[in-house]
Amino acid sequence: MGLLARLRKEWFIIGIVLVILSAKLQPNIGVRGGPLKPEITVAYVAVSLIFFNSGLSLKTEELTSALLHVRLHLFVQIFTLVFFPLAVWLLLRLLELTLIDQWLLRGLQTVSCMPPPVSSAVILTKAVGGNEAAAIFNSAFGSFLGIVVTPALLLLFLGSSSSVPFSSIFSQLFMTVVVPLVLGQVCRRFLREVLERRKPPFGAVSSSVLLLIIYTTFCDTFSSPDIQLDPGSLVLVALIIFSIQISFMLLTFGLSTRSGSGFSPADSVAIVFCSTHKSLTLGIPMLKIVFEGYQHLSLISVPLLIYHPAQILLGAVLVPTIRAWMTARQKAMKLSSVQPV
Repeated sequence: MGLLARLRKEWFIIGIVLVILSAKLQPNIGVRGGPLKPEITVAYVAVSLIFFNSGLSLKTEELTSALLHVRLHLFVQIFTLVFFPLAVWLLLRLLELTLIDQWLLRGLQTVSCMPPPVSSAVILTKAVGGNEAAAIFNSAFGSFLGIVVTPALLLLFLGSSSSVPFSSIFSQLFMTVVVPLVLGQVCRRFLREVLERRKPPFGAVSSSVLLLIIYTTFCDTFSSPDIQLDPGSLVLVALIIFSIQISFMLLTFGLSTRSGSGFSPADSVAIVFCSTHKSLTLGIPMLKIVFEGYQHLSLISVPLLIYHPAQILLGAVLVPTIRAWMTARQKAMKLSSVQPV
């Protein structure tokens, strides 16, 4: 029973492994022009469904309380969409001198350009007992910013998609991301009571659609005889990803807890998770749009597929430690506030 419960809990990560193996065994099913017709079913239907589902599940009323915490929002968004990409770009100048596969290194750059996720940062902040409202706002706001900022960053740092005009990218993003998201929010206004009562599995729906996107992406990889995945490079990239996550979590923790920062312990928890987590849900569809028809799309996608489970795993491991720190810090602050002068 313990094993079954564990498998149920980790079904998405297991699903990623299974769809990649399936793509390896039968790549002709999910390739462009194949039976699944991913150029229509994935590029338009699947991506739209993910963001309609996000719009339907996002509680806009919970965001209003966090709206005025401007300093926290600026910290998270500048770290995520300015500092993170620049720091990784500098790191890659050194890593390019190594034998690591160059397309996997470009994939690391794409990870750095992604906005925060709508789910994992919020879930972990809530698990610790941090500022959940701030985490929700920054995840949602970051996703909206990402619609404009992420494609611009991808083209700026990678510059490999010069054949795709900005107007084409933004029009497709608008139709498959913004419109479904707004429609989901409109539908939520009318269905809120039903949704609150029944609690549909929004996360499972988005994750299932995401598995289809990952499957078709890797079908394209394995159907091309020119693309070879070097196991040594893959292991090194995974180690680099863990190192980046730990380093940036320590950095954001240090900056947000220093004296005079103005952030509470609960704020610091939200900052640590929101600033260092990257969205797979927005990332994979966006890579599909920006690098449509690009030969090395799958290799570029690999670091993002590693980063997503790694950030959840690392976050889950650190939850008890961060919760203990936050509780102790809050108690110390209460004691110091009641002591006589």
